[in-house]
Amino acid sequence: MAVDPSKLSMAFDPSKLQTQIDIKPPPPPFFTESAAETLQEPKLSFFASRYRRPRRRRADTWLISLFVILHIVAFMATMVVNDCWSKSHGDCVLKAFGRLSFQPLPENPLLGPSASTLDEMGALRRTFLTENHQTWRLFTFPCLHAGAIHLVINLSCVIFVGIHLEQEFGPIMVGLIYILSAFVGTLVAALFVEKRPSVGSSGALFGLLGATLSALTQNWEMYTNKFTALASVIFVSIGNFLLGLLPYVDNFSSIGGFISGFLLGSVLLSGPKVKEVAQDKGGLMDYDLKSYIKSRLRQKLDRPVYRSVSILLFGLMLAGCLVAVLQGINMNQYCGWCRYADCVPSKSWSCRDMENSCETMASNEQLTLTCMDNGNFRVLPFTNISQARTNDLCSVICS
Repeated sequence: MAVDPSKLSMAFDPSKLQTQIDIKPPPPPFFTESAAETLQEPKLSFFASRYRRPRRRRADTWLISLFVILHIVAFMATMVVNDCWSKSHGDCVLKAFGRLSFQPLPENPLLGPSASTLDEMGALRRTFLTENHQTWRLFTFPCLHAGAIHLVINLSCVIFVGIHLEQEFGPIMVGLIYILSAFVGTLVAALFVEKRPSVGSSGALFGLLGATLSALTQNWEMYTNKFTALASVIFVSIGNFLLGLLPYVDNFSSIGGFISGFLLGSVLLSGPKVKEVAQDKGGLMDYDLKSYIKSRLRQKLDRPVYRSVSILLFGLMLAGCLVAVLQGINMNQYCGWCRYADCVPSKSWSCRDMENSCETMASNEQLTLTCMDNGNFRVLPFTNISQARTNDLCSVICS
């Protein structure tokens, strides 16, 4: 039987034979440190580790978004209760907002409600804790903002810092830091609070800032743009601390929140989880590289003594502040200058811890308020005014 040469050549075509053979390169016998150095590490954005896991989806940042929404709802409810248009007889800023308009700037320079409204919504005063024993205010205090300016700055910083932390470490860790820092900050504020109302929503923000600083210092070698991240933490901290020198914003809650956030970050944010590192290039396998990096990071990040000391200090801080608050201790009696960390004297307001008293005199549909301390007075073109509103105006006059 004759064989066609063309068919024979097609059957033994070497090019087709090569396509059916899968040649696998032999795996390297071991992975050396020099090989790791040859890998090209990508330049990543702020607070993203070099050996990072895949970036979480945007939907995974739901916790910080939820906190932001709750704070906005709380502020809107505060402004509805404030009702400057009716209670202040139209003496408001941005009158076009009607019921949501703000108190005059001499009364609240942060574009917010009156002092009596903050009291009604759950702000802290020393008399509320020591005389009235209203401990429920310890839970409303970190939910309130002093004004629209305070709200915008505070929540912008929470979004800037919190979303990065939640993407990197997950909502559970960040949620614990946020809530516990806010509560400890409230306890610290309660030790220094005076007779004027104060709110402390910045405590949670400073808790996130402290946790960010802790994560950066512990994992310094794992992050790119380290100095940019550190400068951002310092800038945000200083800016919000200066904001806390204005009326109604409590800086002691920020100090307590920052310390507790740093300690909690030392325990909960000791190191991001290590997942896939790099694409396979030039025959370098994935398993040994990943195992090598995991072992190296485990040696650096596994600091049981450091974390044990951090959680111990946090527990002592929480328990000590809680006992001191329940005992009604006033730290201002032992630190006379500490009040200036929370308030800077100005022509528009005073940092003195004293209750103001005014003499009222009504005549010809006019009400005259005279401060008993400095003799300042103000004539109002109406007489139908509540006692809470009278106290608000008295505080402004006596300032």
